[in-house]
Amino acid sequence: MAEDQDKLAQEWADALLEDGNGAANAGGADPDDPLGSLEDVGDPSEAGSADMGQDDETLADEWAAALAETEQDELKHEKEQEFLSTQTHDYDLADMTPEAKAGGSGGKRDLDFILDIPLEVSAELGRTKLLINELLQLGQGSVVELNKLAGEPLEIYVNGKLVARGEAVVINEKFGIRLTDIISPIERVKQLG
Repeated sequence: MAEDQDKLAQEWADALLEDGNGAANAGGADPDDPLGSLEDVGDPSEAGSADMGQDDETLADEWAAALAETEQDELKHEKEQEFLSTQTHDYDLADMTPEAKAGGSGGKRDLDFILDIPLEVSAELGRTKLLINELLQLGQGSVVELNKLAGEPLEIYVNGKLVARGEAVVINEKFGIRLTDIISPIERVKQLG
């Protein structure tokens, strides 16, 4: 297998020597060095190829044209920005109230727009956990034990968040809750965590 690789390397070396581009390297060709010492050539102009010199000049011209075009685009963009900055307009705000034109009412917050949002309010007497088997055995007259003691305050939830505690009362033959404790905002934030 090593012989096959050597033969292949020799064929490449011969092909390079026959090629016009490899003719410059033919003087010191070594059969053990199929590349003909190409790694010693640092600059394409030293390789003796006229095509490479023309390619470098063409590439340099293309780079110069691209850089000039980029600079022109940047100058054009800067001029557009300067022009746009001078084209500001004062709009007539005649249809707005003086308070709206002033940009607000200082520290006063106007919350009238949220007053019609419906909220779900629920009161919780207590909780418990049941197995499905226990739930299926419940019937009329069954007693379910809750986790609260008698006399403990009920909890009032608004959209599932605890906001107050109170006691049950009866008003016109309907149940109601008299609030005894409102949860502070700090406690509400602690409950979220």
